[in-house]
Amino acid sequence: MQQVKPKKALGQHFLTDMGVARRIAGTLDGFVGLPVIEVGPGMGVLTQFLLEKGHDLTVVEIDTESVAWLESHMPALNGHIVEADFLKLDLGSIAGDGKFCVTGNYPYNISSQIFFHVLEWKDRVECCSGMLQKEVAERIAAAPGSKARGILSVLMQAWYDAEYLFTVDEHVFNPPPKVKSGVIRLTRNGVVDLGCDWGVFKTVVKTTFGQRRKTIRNSFKPLLPPGAVMPDTPLAGKRPEQLSVEEFVELTNMLNALRKGV
Repeated sequence: MQQVKPKKALGQHFLTDMGVARRIAGTLDGFVGLPVIEVGPGMGVLTQFLLEKGHDLTVVEIDTESVAWLESHMPALNGHIVEADFLKLDLGSIAGDGKFCVTGNYPYNISSQIFFHVLEWKDRVECCSGMLQKEVAERIAAAPGSKARGILSVLMQAWYDAEYLFTVDEHVFNPPPKVKSGVIRLTRNGVVDLGCDWGVFKTVVKTTFGQRRKTIRNSFKPLLPPGAVMPDTPLAGKRPEQLSVEEFVELTNMLNALRKGV
């Protein structure tokens, strides 16, 4: 069978550097024994090294041509190929009842959405690693005070320790993307209870970053109950990218108290 033709509509950029693929597979070395879901395996460049390391691997691929190639060339995956849209997939249906990991050379056009979907499974995803466009990878790992910090940074870091591991140049892909890529690893932290309402927390984060040039005092106003005034707090003079997860928790609890009239 001929090699799979990369499809622009699916954001496919096939990795051709085996050394890079091996390094990405190595991001899960501390999690051998847990089931692993690989997103968008394509022609199995990363897959082969995950199998080599002994992972209990299931791959999720939406491209019919890639699925046919994997079935033909990688018999070790027999029964472990799921042809589906990862963003619509019930991950528990393929990972069993326990903890699991997610990895991949993620399609660039949906990489942020993939991490938001992983977040929905935060109670079971112990580690999420892989490669995506450098800008998004840096955003996920951005610390408070960084201009790269955004909604995805705060929401992921509420539950995960984020590490930016290394950068990958454009020329090791077919076709070469127009941007550099970055490899990251998110490892579940010890947080079980965030200390606030998760739904309200997400609203606070999204609303304040929606007006990221404004200080919290101003970007917070749309969230306040009619007639309510934001309490005097040092957080009011900051911008959202300056705040830690703990400070967003503080804002969330402050908002809940105002809404309850406390």
